[in-house]
Amino acid sequence: MKDLGRLLHYARPYWAALAGSVFLLAMAGAAHAMIALLIRPVFDRVLDPQSPEAPVLLTTIPFLDRPLYLHEIIPLPLHNVWSLVAAGILMVFLVRGLADYCGNYLVNYAGFSAVTDLRQRVFERVVRQDAAFFESHTTGRLMSSIMNDVDKIQLATSHLLADWLRQSFSALGLLLVVLQMDWKLALVSLTVLPFVFVPTMRIGRRLRRATRRAQDDAAELNQILQETLSGHQVVKSFGAEKIESERFRKASHRLRSSNLRYVAQQALASPLIEFFGALTIVGLLTYARNQIKLGQLTTGEFTSFVIALLMLYEPVKRLTGIHNIFQQALGASQKVFEYLDRDQLVKDRPGARQVEGFRNGIEMDHVSFRYPNSPDGFAMKEVSLTVKAGELVALVGPSGAGKSTLASLLARFYDVTGGAVLLDGRDVRDITLASLREQIGIVAQDTFLFNDTVANNIRYGRPEAAEEEVREAARNAMAEDFIVRLPEGYQSSIGERGTKLSGGQRQRIAIARALLKNAPILILDEATSHLDTESEALVQRALANLMAGRTVIVIAHRLSTVRRANKIIVLDHGRVVETGTHEELVQSGGVYQRLHELQYLEADLVENQ
Repeated sequence: MKDLGRLLHYARPYWAALAGSVFLLAMAGAAHAMIALLIRPVFDRVLDPQSPEAPVLLTTIPFLDRPLYLHEIIPLPLHNVWSLVAAGILMVFLVRGLADYCGNYLVNYAGFSAVTDLRQRVFERVVRQDAAFFESHTTGRLMSSIMNDVDKIQLATSHLLADWLRQSFSALGLLLVVLQMDWKLALVSLTVLPFVFVPTMRIGRRLRRATRRAQDDAAELNQILQETLSGHQVVKSFGAEKIESERFRKASHRLRSSNLRYVAQQALASPLIEFFGALTIVGLLTYARNQIKLGQLTTGEFTSFVIALLMLYEPVKRLTGIHNIFQQALGASQKVFEYLDRDQLVKDRPGARQVEGFRNGIEMDHVSFRYPNSPDGFAMKEVSLTVKAGELVALVGPSGAGKSTLASLLARFYDVTGGAVLLDGRDVRDITLASLREQIGIVAQDTFLFNDTVANNIRYGRPEAAEEEVREAARNAMAEDFIVRLPEGYQSSIGERGTKLSGGQRQRIAIARALLKNAPILILDEATSHLDTESEALVQRALANLMAGRTVIVIAHRLSTVRRANKIIVLDHGRVVETGTHEELVQSGGVYQRLHELQYLEADLVENQ
């Protein structure tokens, strides 16, 4: 009920449409019940040539004990019974059709709108999560929850909600009809309902669990699909198509088993209702046979009662099916609400202030950090360093030393475990995330570009930038020469992750993007490590333009790229072990000298091969 309440909360802005749909579908349900009342005059008056010329009685209004005649609804002459009944049938079906159509549209409008808001809320919540969240949740599973799980909820809150209202009002109207005709007989006929509802409720709880398993299996399948398609080059290079096909087949079979388990449980309700309904009809026929012989029941009265009862069982049967699918939606909502309820580990503190520009410097004050759920202990321990405004500072060290971790802490992709990262003397946790990241531009070794035009990729982060600003950034990034040779120039689509471009071209687009952002602090994380000599030369020229007038932190394995640094900070096992210029560190006999000698030894070996 808690999950259902949360789902209905998203429909509150659309209460007017929901209220209108309830009224219209209630009218449709009442019209549906009127069909059963019109059966009686058809058999007793229209099909009986000896019937007297008298007002056509429909029913007795409950609680008022007042008869309701057809001519009070249809203003036609009393003696024309067939015209009255025919007009009544046409009017009932017209009202039911119009009310059902309009009510169905309104409830679907409210349902689709509410679920659209829910999906947007989940997306916004997920996209604002910290880096640790994305490390513990695969892309495929997140996509499955945001799309497939929310689709299950959408089915329940739009189409099924309309059907639930429709069937509920129809059942209520028909229940009043059968109770008014013969309340004792109606109560006897309806005694079978508890034997249907109790098992249905138990089945519903099982269905919720089965649905959650099926959604998890679908998420696993989605994950395999996403990984295989994104890494298709790796799959082909290792000849692993059969391996991936087998993984996909096993996951598909698990999903099939989960879906069949759901179908087997969901289908139990229908035969239960049909069997108990058949028992009721047999009992009614036996009773009616005796009553008609005794003259205490007319054929029309009994036919009307039986048809009303049969019509009542249909919405009851549909309602049990709808209940089961609602359980399916509630099962799907568990993961969605899990994402909504997860607190953001990295977020604005109460009272966090915006920062306007960057003037003095960056300081790491006894910074310690440990990756969430890391079995390897602290990644950084008691690190202290200073980067003055306008300096070019290089972070070097062996793999796993903590270079990229320091850059991530500055941009607050993670929060420190101990100590503080200071920007112009202010703890970055006391600065709003948006204004902090406005001060930082990042060019990483794994450049991510979007499946969009060249211009939009450069403009990313500054969508209001003018076309000339985009071209200026591209020129300074040494990218305009190849951009204008593309089929549509700046409006050319570059494919998923920029697959239509070479590595050097992708990197220059990323540099243009950073240039356009024009942040005062620049982080270059292995920005040229994957490039050939020619591409690296072009990218280095572009980087020189990008670094001009900025505070730059360079993360590099290749020491040749950091010779011009004002200061080189050497990290090892999460600690600062050396600090100095290139000339000072080469002569120090420490970690930097060892790395320097190893790289030149490797270069000599490559030349002599």
